[in-house]
Amino acid sequence: MHPKMASSIVASSSSFSSILTTQFLTPSSFSSLFLKTLTLRSSTPFQRLSFASQPLRRLMARATLGLTLPANTESLKVSFAAKELDVAEWKGDLLAVGVTEKDVARNVESRFENAILSALDSKLGGLLGQVSSEEDFSGKLGQSTVLRIASGLGFKRVALLGLGASASTTSAFKSLGEAVAAAAKSAQAGHVAVALASPDALSTESKPKTASAIASGTLLGTFEDNRYKSESKKSVLSSVDIIGLGTGPELEKKLKYAADISSGIILGRELVNSPANVLTPGVLAEEASKIASTYNDVFTAKILDAEQCKELKMGSYLGVAAASANPPHFIHLCYKPPTGPVNVKLALVGKGLTFDSGGYNIKTGPGCLIELMKFDMGGSAAVFGAAKALGQIKPLGVEVHFIVAACENMISGTGMRPGDIVTASNGKTIEVNNTDAEGRLTLADALVYACNQGAEKIVDLATLTGACIIGLGSSIAGVFTPSDDLAKEVFDASEASGEKLWRLPLEESYWESMKSGVADMVNTGGRPGSAITAALFLKQFVDEKVQWMHIDMAGPVWNEKQRCATGFGVATLVEWVLRNAS
Repeated sequence: MHPKMASSIVASSSSFSSILTTQFLTPSSFSSLFLKTLTLRSSTPFQRLSFASQPLRRLMARATLGLTLPANTESLKVSFAAKELDVAEWKGDLLAVGVTEKDVARNVESRFENAILSALDSKLGGLLGQVSSEEDFSGKLGQSTVLRIASGLGFKRVALLGLGASASTTSAFKSLGEAVAAAAKSAQAGHVAVALASPDALSTESKPKTASAIASGTLLGTFEDNRYKSESKKSVLSSVDIIGLGTGPELEKKLKYAADISSGIILGRELVNSPANVLTPGVLAEEASKIASTYNDVFTAKILDAEQCKELKMGSYLGVAAASANPPHFIHLCYKPPTGPVNVKLALVGKGLTFDSGGYNIKTGPGCLIELMKFDMGGSAAVFGAAKALGQIKPLGVEVHFIVAACENMISGTGMRPGDIVTASNGKTIEVNNTDAEGRLTLADALVYACNQGAEKIVDLATLTGACIIGLGSSIAGVFTPSDDLAKEVFDASEASGEKLWRLPLEESYWESMKSGVADMVNTGGRPGSAITAALFLKQFVDEKVQWMHIDMAGPVWNEKQRCATGFGVATLVEWVLRNAS
């Protein structure tokens, strides 16, 4: 399900350019391996460091409903080179220029005032200015114009891509990368260059981050999940030159980081995209085990079955899993740094409902989204995507626990009924007044387990409530935490990653609606403030000494326009872990 992956870095000793080559081998099947090869080249003789996993023996039965397995897909190979040269002298298929509204300003002779656009326009005999005027290109965000160039020049096409009034954020430059990927796909361009019309508007310190964001956006924009299509077109994009943002070791490091993060996001997308008849709890556990197998210098894996969970008194989690023919798998990956001491212990807990029917409170009616409930494991996808990226980055000084209580919420004679009382592993009892509020029941035991691992800080991610979608829409995740310090850490990480979060209150007075007459609590309150009461429920299963945050990502997990997963959460989680590393 996840990509078979290879990446290499080639760093030239020349001050002219530095090259990062990232090879994405998109998934061949569930039996595919992670493969990572790292090659360093400088003025000294070759040094080669290779990491490769051995084939992982099938631990779980293959899903057979519908006879569907992901197809062998063609590999996606993209190399990146950072260069300093005259944009007008570049040679290749497509030259893409990021342009702000200010950049397209004209002088009294109706010529571009911007030096780069003016040079390009002169080389094209004024054609660039003419076409941009005819097409009313003003640099607004999302605008683009592509010009086919006559033979004899260094490049075949030039594209102006609008950045809006200004561009300085990670998300803005990721969007530019995605626009570059779209333009390259439309033009069937193999060799592409990206430049900014006003690179001097950026500080020297911000340029490597900008290049990284553009590279990440280009990779993610180029990727298409075609594993379940009978026919698919292979991307022809093979190389991208990033011009005018510098060269050298710091930039190379940032481009490698973009590749590592993108590989984790792609894994997250593929996990969520896979249908529930393929991605069962057992297969999700198997995919997690592959991460540990591939990066076994820093990862260990523990997979608990139902009997082992019963021994740990996880009645809340097992209650949800009871109706399904596919057994639950409680997944625990542990990252420890390859060298040095551990200064802080973190835990990432992801909701792992590989399908949610709603149980006896079955999802019915318009807007219930039952056909999309494969994405109810989006939290676990973010957690495992982050694990994959961190396995490549290998930060020091931090121990990270990745915890997912994977199961399905189905209907059968053995299933949990409305009105049942379940007992969580911390001894608290829960009256189940709605079987479709099952995610918090699985997270309850997962959070108790995380605390028992000695985690000092815990972030959980879940597609938990429709209320968060209503309140914040499809682009922003809701955040709940009693810790201002943890909020600052994670929001700083999200700003760097370009993912959008919004903090919501943990209003304690709302807990009144969660009280039961026969148990310690019910699992749902009324409709008002239901995202808040869901977070308050989770808080009951976290040790008071532990800093904890809940992220409700029900909105941004899915791109409705593209009808596929976003990989949301991976980048922020990795950034947060790295900021806690030494």
